[in-house]
Amino acid sequence: MRSGLLTAGTWLVALIASVPLISVLYMLIVQGGGRLSAELFTELPPAGFEMGGGFGNAILGTVVMVAIASAISIPIGILAAAYLSDVDPDSKLAQWTRFLAKVLTGFPSILAGVFVYAVVVLAMGRYSALAGGIALAVLMLPTIILTAEEAMKMVPRKMKDAAIGMGCTRSQVIWQIVLPTGLPGILTGVILAVARVAGESAPLLFTALFSNYWLNSLGEPTASLSILIYNFSSMPFENQIELAWAASLVLVLIVLVFNILSRLIGRPKI
Repeated sequence: MRSGLLTAGTWLVALIASVPLISVLYMLIVQGGGRLSAELFTELPPAGFEMGGGFGNAILGTVVMVAIASAISIPIGILAAAYLSDVDPDSKLAQWTRFLAKVLTGFPSILAGVFVYAVVVLAMGRYSALAGGIALAVLMLPTIILTAEEAMKMVPRKMKDAAIGMGCTRSQVIWQIVLPTGLPGILTGVILAVARVAGESAPLLFTALFSNYWLNSLGEPTASLSILIYNFSSMPFENQIELAWAASLVLVLIVLVFNILSRLIGRPKI
């Protein structure tokens, strides 16, 4: 009886916790689902009193900046995790790195934007997709480091000792044993980090700004879905407000897909 009551209570709490998520998804589908069409992904945002239009440039800009952030943060994060888990896990440097990574997980995203603005945007003299990607990389890095370290620690010690006993060097153990074995957990962390930054808006306001045109180079301002939603939702034009709802639905679906992928990849194999 106690087990049944606890099970029922757990299901009840889980249902209550899912109400906000279901409510948001329902609202986005009702408000933005009617505007979903091919032109949304191929046309530019409309101006003022124009009708129609889309946000293809914002989708492209989001993808490009997330790709830049991934190219920067994934190699650095995995190498840092390898150092923390296998190279010198008990050193002062490793302890401080873990501490700073944990601090950065709660770092306000707008401060990352301000930091990159001071370091990159002012140095370049303009807003750019590159600066936006660097700001997102700052936010991705701690998540990748901490999840990759835990994934590498889950690799059985016997496998590492067996590889060393066969004459493998430490670098060979990491590259040929630790990384392949811990790959599902590492990929889970990477996907979660991507899902987190895909919807960020505050750091992009200070780094990439916005643009109503297609991205031609990494050194120019670029559009993103989150900033487009921020801009269009406050406009007095019905068409732009509808586009903001549709963009919100697309962004939520993108983040939802990444989260589902992380669950599937990180699921223990039976």
